[in-house]
Amino acid sequence: MSALICGSLAFDTIATFPGRFAQQILPEQIHILNVSFLVPTLRREFGGCAGNIAYTLKALGGEPVVMAALGSDGAGYLERMNDLGIDTRHVLTVAESYTAQANIITDEDNNQITAFHPGAMQFADRIEMPVRDDLRLALIGPDGRDAMLKRARDFAAAGLPFIFDPGQGLPMFNGEELHGFVAQATWVTVNDYEARMLCERMDTDLATLSRSHLRGVVVTLGHEGCDVWVQGEVTRVPGVVAEAVLDPTGCGDAFRGALLYGLERGWDLVRCVELGNRVGAIKIACHGPQNHTLDRAALGVA
Repeated sequence: MSALICGSLAFDTIATFPGRFAQQILPEQIHILNVSFLVPTLRREFGGCAGNIAYTLKALGGEPVVMAALGSDGAGYLERMNDLGIDTRHVLTVAESYTAQANIITDEDNNQITAFHPGAMQFADRIEMPVRDDLRLALIGPDGRDAMLKRARDFAAAGLPFIFDPGQGLPMFNGEELHGFVAQATWVTVNDYEARMLCERMDTDLATLSRSHLRGVVVTLGHEGCDVWVQGEVTRVPGVVAEAVLDPTGCGDAFRGALLYGLERGWDLVRCVELGNRVGAIKIACHGPQNHTLDRAALGVA
């Protein structure tokens, strides 16, 4: 069975600042902010949440199906996904736009500043839901605003269980719209900052949010692990110590690829999250969001 992954495909330009942002940004001068960071290292990587999640899910032995948009410069990305064996039949090429671009600066504390150009992602709502009988579940990640709303309606109407994973797209939606997403979703995944924003805009809390039709709410906490909320009860799943901390870019997406892998196979949510934490620790020890390798036997998924 396959998992339908909806979200961005992007090119990530990743730079490292050998210092701390907090030492360069003066709080009392924030109203006239004018900051320049010297970044001696620079890399260009394949990225975007849909591509990153699909990469990890495929590496674990899953069957990702990507539904996303590329721009006129996206041929190389499409070729890469095909070479990896990722289903790209529902990837749209938008000739009048560039592929989404993320420009990311990471400091020595792994804090990040990102400038994101959505590009072709803004046209993702042109893609219609595929008619196929091999889809077991789906994930709605950060994408064009109209596309995200459309996916939720279509999946709910089709009875396809899905994870609502708004990520950096969360600020685009008001409380009423977020209530609509959650009402149609099967699971919700957010990081701790997004969890606070989601609850504030919905005028609720995590316990109440999980005490509903949802099969679970997962809140990622970085190196501390994850909180798994099910029917008002929370379970802390400890983090995994990484062999090295080189690049946090794409760690959340690697986690979500593992989460999808477990859910595809009917695992309970805590077991899925445990695998996600292990995969996230492997990813952070590699530069870029799609360069980590996974030993399936060592992870117990062979």
